[in-house]
Amino acid sequence: MVPFVLQSSKSQLLLVDMQEKLLPAMQNNDEIAKNAKTLLKAADLLGIPVKYTEHYPSGLGPTAEGVRQALPPSSIRFEKVHFSCWAEAGFADFIRNGSRDQIVMAGIESHICVLSTALDLLKEGYQVAISLDAVGSRRSHHHESALRALASAGALVVPTETIIYQWLARAATEAFRAMLPYFKGEVSK
Repeated sequence: MVPFVLQSSKSQLLLVDMQEKLLPAMQNNDEIAKNAKTLLKAADLLGIPVKYTEHYPSGLGPTAEGVRQALPPSSIRFEKVHFSCWAEAGFADFIRNGSRDQIVMAGIESHICVLSTALDLLKEGYQVAISLDAVGSRRSHHHESALRALASAGALVVPTETIIYQWLARAATEAFRAMLPYFKGEVSK
């Protein structure tokens, strides 16, 4: 793996399957949703494209309401039935975006759709970052084993705060000042 630092100008945010019938079953689901919403806020402030998937929405429902309300207006939805987003017809075109070859991922479940999608993206040459506290599974050992597998495959596996600080790159900006209350825990996410 070639080490990389996330850059807002090269990043896209991909939220995977944060759906109303699936999210409540995850361990730490409140933390997952809170951190996903923080990523969405930062992406919106920094002009980072947001894309989100819904797996079999007729059975698992739409994106969970709190997360859905946090989606920037320009967010683009992709419906799927394959566990790996990459295996779904049209996903490659959906994710291609000029020079934005850094894919930051959040979502569920860590060991199924997030893992499968991230491995395929890595294989296709994308730089993949996983927000370790904005992904999850029903069982903690599944989540932990997925994070280990992702790191060993070459993904950058770091907390939400690390991702956002890398996107921001410096402190003396309006975006940094806007995000500071989130980092200090002063904003109900």
